[in-house]
Amino acid sequence: MKKIFLTALGLAAFLTMSAQEYVCQRPAEKDRLFKSETIEKKIDEITAKLVNPKLAWMFSNCYPNTLDTTVHHDPDANGGLGDTFVYTGDIEAMWLRDSAAQVWPYVGFASEDEQIRKMIAGTILRQFQCINIDPYANAFNIDNRGSYWATTDRTNIPQDPRVHERKWEIDSHCYPIRLAYRYWKVTGDVSVFGADWLNAIGNVLKTFKEQQRKKDMGPYFFERIEDLKQTDTKMNRGWGSPVKPCGLIVSSFRPSDDATTFEFLIPSNIFAVQSLRQAAEILTEVNKDKNLARECTMLADEVEKAVKKHAVVKHPKFGKIYAYEVDGFGSYYMMDDSNVPSLASLGYLGSVDMKDKIYRNTRDFVYSEWNPYFFKGKAGEGVGGPHCGFDMIWPMTIIMRAFTSLDDQEIKECVELLMTTDAGTGFMHESFHKDDATKFTRSWFAWQNSLFGELIVYLIDNGKLDLLNSITVK
Repeated sequence: MKKIFLTALGLAAFLTMSAQEYVCQRPAEKDRLFKSETIEKKIDEITAKLVNPKLAWMFSNCYPNTLDTTVHHDPDANGGLGDTFVYTGDIEAMWLRDSAAQVWPYVGFASEDEQIRKMIAGTILRQFQCINIDPYANAFNIDNRGSYWATTDRTNIPQDPRVHERKWEIDSHCYPIRLAYRYWKVTGDVSVFGADWLNAIGNVLKTFKEQQRKKDMGPYFFERIEDLKQTDTKMNRGWGSPVKPCGLIVSSFRPSDDATTFEFLIPSNIFAVQSLRQAAEILTEVNKDKNLARECTMLADEVEKAVKKHAVVKHPKFGKIYAYEVDGFGSYYMMDDSNVPSLASLGYLGSVDMKDKIYRNTRDFVYSEWNPYFFKGKAGEGVGGPHCGFDMIWPMTIIMRAFTSLDDQEIKECVELLMTTDAGTGFMHESFHKDDATKFTRSWFAWQNSLFGELIVYLIDNGKLDLLNSITVK
């Protein structure tokens, strides 16, 4: 049996805790991939403040999960700048989206902890290199081992053996910029913004513009020949649904890795506006490249204008909201999906003002039964999507609800729901059934675990400790 995590819980919590129930679920110390005294101290600090033993236990399991189980760091690579490959969890591949989000909760420590700084710098550099390998790919291998999908996917170029999957998703470019921007703001370190960065941002601009499809369809098409599920492939021989060029950017797949219905995915387009402006700031202040910065800004302005014109629709109950997808012809899809970026998560990402009226209306819509992928049952309520099917709720959507809430009671209910749907494991899962949380997908999904830890730290940092300590769920 693993040792009980006494040091991280605090005496008050331990005295009310069942030793059999709350046993540390982290790997043994010798088996942890990345160790940080700074993070261990943070875990001790937070858990000592939490009086609810289950919440403290779940936090201590989840917060370091990315570091414990998915970070493969070589501090000497890239001329001493470091290289970091981050598994998504139970799949030995690095998604650009997931990996950036997985290490995000630790960026705030990068200015005080050199080990963490190099680990995150290594992640950023690896992401830039991945974009330069193939700007249309969403996930990469640790080496050139190839991928199972390389023999089942029909696309416009032979798949590079370093690519794990070649699904074009706008957010695959946004997340690395988001991470690099925050890293720069926290540390002041500009060493990551060298040749790989400049090549990567050039590829980002090129790909975004190709996928505006103003002159032609662009080079990218994608079909998964092996018959798995409908959302793993694109219709019309890999090109997807027709679009009318309007300034928006096509995303062939959603952050869930499911195919879009209408190709202009609005949460990702709004995220792209934010990322392009962050890139422009870096290019201006660090690289002194005003021309490339101007190109980013002009594209951001164009996409933002198109969002306002084509993506704001009128809902019969909620008024003006953002559509989830549009096609430029006037058709739109009112829904929200589970993975981030989603419509609900735009406030968390900082892509929109948290108090913006259209965003608040949209958020109200998302967490209502008007959203076709909002599920409510005996175990809880939240948003799912086609990726896991009907009645399967993603904890990520409950976490986003808490992050973007302006109401303490709603925040408390979200945390309680996360605590009661872990199926007794002490971890988050990809999804759980609305009526039975023991029916879940993916027991090892590091992003959701780290995101739960990020939420608890965020709430405490924003004066919600008393709220958390009012929770009596066991």
